[in-house]
Amino acid sequence: MLLSTLLMSIAVVPVIAQTKDEQAVASAVEALRKALIDPDKATLDALVTDELTYGHSNGNIQDKAAFEEALLNKSSDFVTIDLTNQTIKVAGNTAWVRHILTATTNDGGKPGSAHLSVLLIWVKEKGQWRLLARQAVKIVS
Repeated sequence: MLLSTLLMSIAVVPVIAQTKDEQAVASAVEALRKALIDPDKATLDALVTDELTYGHSNGNIQDKAAFEEALLNKSSDFVTIDLTNQTIKVAGNTAWVRHILTATTNDGGKPGSAHLSVLLIWVKEKGQWRLLARQAVKIVS
């Protein structure tokens, strides 16, 4: 009986092994998620590259300055963000992350929501993972 229970629990629990770099990228993604909700310039500067290209699901593309300004002036205002179905792949000093972003927003004081599929491209600079590019697309049900 004990052996049967043990074997069942092994079969049901997925094994998720991440490399050290994958774990570091996951931490960077989490730091970005928090910074999108509660932005400050120093944190955003540390998380994104000067060459950032940030694509929104509506086709709008921002550089670093526009991305940061929109968050800081609340024209882009995330109230909550949940990330699910995240996958991370590291190739040298570059990593890509895909996930589903579900959020409540208050852009420019107007309540809303988002349900997006997101691709993030991260680069490792001086030992730190920083966001180089992001593209989101709306999930059509």
